[in-house]
Amino acid sequence: MAASKPYNCGIGPAFEVIGGKWKALILYELQAGPVRPGGLRRVLGDITEKMLIQQLREMEADGIVRREVFPEVPPRVEYSTTELGAELNAALGPVARWGEKYAQTKKA
Repeated sequence: MAASKPYNCGIGPAFEVIGGKWKALILYELQAGPVRPGGLRRVLGDITEKMLIQQLREMEADGIVRREVFPEVPPRVEYSTTELGAELNAALGPVARWGEKYAQTKKA
């Protein structure tokens, strides 16, 4: 669970929850609605199945992702954002826009 360390501001706990290469990207892909793990792997490209499952479990433990198992044969699993995850996604929007502008300046 995140936010166990003392911080001077909210950036520390926020980045503890979304830190690393994959979590913000996973959260972004979930903003349109529930997605199955295979769908996430296809859009994320280089992520391994092991890493994807690990990241999703951590995000679920932090309360930003919901895992739903459907009682079917074979079982179907979908991931979606929680209300807290949707708020975090909205907060990351300006960061994403900044990153796009920054990437454009680096190309020039």
